[in-house]
Amino acid sequence: MIAGELKSRVDAIWDTLWAGGLANPIGAVSQITYLLFIKLLDDEEISKEANANTFGVEVVDPTFDQEHQNCRWSVFKTYGPEEMFNNMTVHVFPFIKEGLHAGKTTAFARYMKDAIFQIPSPKVLERCVQLIDSLDLENKDLMGDMYEYLLQRMAAQKIAGSFRTPTHIIDMMVALAKPTPEDKICDPAMGTAGFLASCAMYIRKHYADELMKTGVRKYYQTEMFTGSDISETMVQIAAMNLMLHGVDDPNLMLQDSLAEEGIGRNKFSLVMANPPFAGGILDIDAICKDLVTVSARAKKTELLFIALFTRLLKVGGRCLSIVPDGVLFGSSTSHVAIRKHLVEDQMLQAVISMPSGVFQPYAGVKTSILIFTKTDRGGTGKVWFYNMKNDGFSLDAKRSPVEGSDIPDVIARFHNLAAEESRTRKDQSFLVPIQEIRDNGYDLSMNKYIETERETKVYRPTSEIMDELKRLQAEAGEMLSELEEMLKKDDE
Repeated sequence: MIAGELKSRVDAIWDTLWAGGLANPIGAVSQITYLLFIKLLDDEEISKEANANTFGVEVVDPTFDQEHQNCRWSVFKTYGPEEMFNNMTVHVFPFIKEGLHAGKTTAFARYMKDAIFQIPSPKVLERCVQLIDSLDLENKDLMGDMYEYLLQRMAAQKIAGSFRTPTHIIDMMVALAKPTPEDKICDPAMGTAGFLASCAMYIRKHYADELMKTGVRKYYQTEMFTGSDISETMVQIAAMNLMLHGVDDPNLMLQDSLAEEGIGRNKFSLVMANPPFAGGILDIDAICKDLVTVSARAKKTELLFIALFTRLLKVGGRCLSIVPDGVLFGSSTSHVAIRKHLVEDQMLQAVISMPSGVFQPYAGVKTSILIFTKTDRGGTGKVWFYNMKNDGFSLDAKRSPVEGSDIPDVIARFHNLAAEESRTRKDQSFLVPIQEIRDNGYDLSMNKYIETERETKVYRPTSEIMDELKRLQAEAGEMLSELEEMLKKDDE
């Protein structure tokens, strides 16, 4: 989490764009993203030039030729407002859109071809350049945190039909998954790539020595992370988010994961996602055929994405996904079929029920986390249920920090399920055998299995209550009479 001067600078960049008339949150983040990328390009070029100068050689494959020196951040940042604005619109943006992406290998460069310059005025551009120039872009961890904060600010603005998964929920799910440098990780509905970025940070923290190896580092930067989204703006933002977390060239795609098989099948060891679940009805003819069979011709996105996860994973791969609670107890043929598929054909491990305020102030929908491993041969023994009541924040629209978060307990208990055998249905977490789930029609809602301890209330006899009411009425009458006597004396 960023704080102090860095937070103030990020807030200042945002507020400068906002005050300048760029009120669309996604548009504001896009423009900041483009400027960050332009600066990173020049920082990289300066580093290459310094290395070449040390060895007395020419820079190999320079990003900026002689004709485009005015596109370098270190050059145009010294221009006056009008000259800088004109240079950006006439030279810099055309260069990064048309002259750069074809030869550049990073995912972000590939998606710059449709970038649109929207900064409203020379003064706004000059101020943004000054503020970004003061940021330390060489510190990837700090810049990753900075960009995450920027995305949180975007999420804080009301965007119809779109809201991000809270960072602390993402981090909890990553801690449950424990990704390793051997994993191949996918989010087919990535948005700003929060899950992928959190996995990258987890691996960098826990496997720093492994990442020093050339082969492991290259795999981390190129092949480990795959994601897709239907919005090109989201793909651009996701690419920058991952770049600032040390993942320079992830495999990111602009596509509808339910309609296209571009991501591939049976190739990932870890899928993490919070797919869209607006409950929309999709055209079944537009859905990948291999998903239709698994989901019993489902048309709801939340069911189709679960079917997709089982197709993306290789055998032994695991999935952690947020789902609306309707998936757990819905009675339609498709709902039952997808739950039965998870329980009988795969290995369902856990259902973590989250409080309904987790996505406030954007949505009040009740959600849970499903955790399963792909086996294609069953393997479900007992399913672990956890009733998470406190995620560390108030459950109203303000989402203020509160004490007593269940998240550390969730993580600790999931990684020691053997100790859960002794828990009862009155506890906050417990295990349910597969046969009981079968007997309940594959219902996975926690309320189906929890045992509520009811407190017996003993009330006083009505005769006793009536006697007390009469006594109180008599006392009130006496007090009223005394008051009347006092008022008569005063009148005399």
